Amino acid sequence: MSYAHSARIVFANMLGTLDHLVGKAEEAGMAHDVLAQKLTEDMFPLELQFRVALNQVLLALNQVAGKTVPLEEVPYQSLGEVRERIAAVRSKVDQVDPTEWAEPDAVVDLTLPNGVRFLMSSEDDIQDWIMPNFYFHVTMAYALLRNAGLGVGKMDFLPHMARHKVPNAE
Repeated sequence: MSYAHSARIVFANMLGTLDHLVGKAEEAGMAHDVLAQKLTEDMFPLELQFRVALNQVLLALNQVAGKTVPLEEVPYQSLGEVRERIAAVRSKVDQVDPTEWAEPDAVVDLTLPNGVRFLMSSEDDIQDWIMPNFYFHVTMAYALLRNAGLGVGKMDFLPHMARHKVPNAE
């Protein structure tokens, strides 16, 4: 399986996780001010955790899938808006043909806003930069919602695993 096919599967699964978590927060009646939650003063608030997670997917599409899609720059104002943006990014992933992604050894030249520059292959970009950052921000969103009182557990982080569950034999 190509790195592009694998990345699309991970994006689909974990965007589903984000949608599931936000849906549970809405069902629990969490107010939109939960988006300002932080675990520590020097970390991004929940809203930015969501936005950066989605931007990792969009960066992948821009860097290796030949797309030119704008990053999420405007802060989200509500949980409903977060879900809308997740759905929009999921749609973009669904529309991208993995056979059109850059060859695994194509060069990606990435310069961060702080000026740090990386040169790596397309496959390394996804494996070493995009995916770890994506998982980090999805995990932070989970942790912030849980810390804010949302009743979630490990299976809420992995809702896509339900399709693999074997019924209990009784």
